[in-house]
Amino acid sequence: MPSPTPSRRRSPLGPRLGAASLIAACLALLSPAAAGAAAPPGPRPHGPLQEQLEELVRSPGGPPGVIAVLRDGRDKRVVRAGVADLATGRRPAPDDHMRIASAAKAFSGAVALSLVQRGELRLDDTLGERLPRLPEAWGAVTLRQLLNHTSGLPDYSQAPAFVETVQADPRHRFDSRQLLDFVADEPLRFPPGSQYEYSNSDNIAVALMAEAATGVRYERLLAELVYRPLGLRDTSLPQGYRMPQPYLHGYDVSPPEPPEDVSEVLSMSGVWASGGIVSTPADMIRFIRGYAGGRLYGDDVVREQRRWIPGAASEPAGPGRNDAGLAIFRYTTRCGVVLGHTGNTLGYTQLIAATPDGRRSLTFSATTQINQALKPDLLRQLRAVQENFVCALLRDRG
Repeated sequence: MPSPTPSRRRSPLGPRLGAASLIAACLALLSPAAAGAAAPPGPRPHGPLQEQLEELVRSPGGPPGVIAVLRDGRDKRVVRAGVADLATGRRPAPDDHMRIASAAKAFSGAVALSLVQRGELRLDDTLGERLPRLPEAWGAVTLRQLLNHTSGLPDYSQAPAFVETVQADPRHRFDSRQLLDFVADEPLRFPPGSQYEYSNSDNIAVALMAEAATGVRYERLLAELVYRPLGLRDTSLPQGYRMPQPYLHGYDVSPPEPPEDVSEVLSMSGVWASGGIVSTPADMIRFIRGYAGGRLYGDDVVREQRRWIPGAASEPAGPGRNDAGLAIFRYTTRCGVVLGHTGNTLGYTQLIAATPDGRRSLTFSATTQINQALKPDLLRQLRAVQENFVCALLRDRG
């Protein structure tokens, strides 16, 4: 394992997970030989979809590897390009672990809405009622507003003290349940419910409300309310920086410099319920089928979840037009509608999506961070490719 060396350019937590200033600490550069590794030639069973992934991998600043899994009932297709590990040339696989970034926010939504279904939480419960230790000025914020990012909570990951801590030690072990203390002296950014603004603080507060309502730790709630019912076998919420084997290596790709392996740069304790989950494409397919399809709660809760805020986008934006619900987004493409979530963090960009009935589903995982702030041109390309994959899913052809 190479020792950490100073980063060349940007915050490991990215524009949404820490972008107040540059944060030092990426792993040592890969050797030129490793950086040049390529996937072995093989059959091209998925035609245009395969070609689009290969083009994405070849693009300037593109990911060393991409894997997409499409499922319709029992039929599953895996389309992949590039490599999971530049050092070995191993191809991406559905059972490879990866950081799912802000797609983890959908998991906090799954926990909260399951508790709403059980009557242990209400969407109109407030921070003042459930978490009286938090600032009184935040007291009127509701669970609903946290879940649809209309709370006005200041984003702890942009707080100078948080950023300085990560700059000094990217693997610092935070007390995840105290992350909101970094912004406890700040007022709300706007009156609750008055506008949409994506904030990492929201889902930390959601997890804390779930713990307060049940007296059960969030990690156990995930296991009992989400992993077990949906059959997730390789999903976890770690506190450290290590990745379980095997895994998709995440890279910082900024030509002309060689890619850096940044898979294990950051401690997940600093993102926790907002972006710390590690999973696999295979598990994420199971999750989004059940989550988007409403399997975890009844029709009344599903209707509340799908009260859409027009034009409110996930981070990064997903394919087509984006509208925000409660810890889920609606992506309206030229071929139809899917529901899901995106995510990006150092080394990874994610899309999970399914039809509203959960029957057809898609995961799309790239092994570098792609967003509007860092790589706007590549994000446009990525969204176009993702929309084509959604069309293939809905039209049942590739």
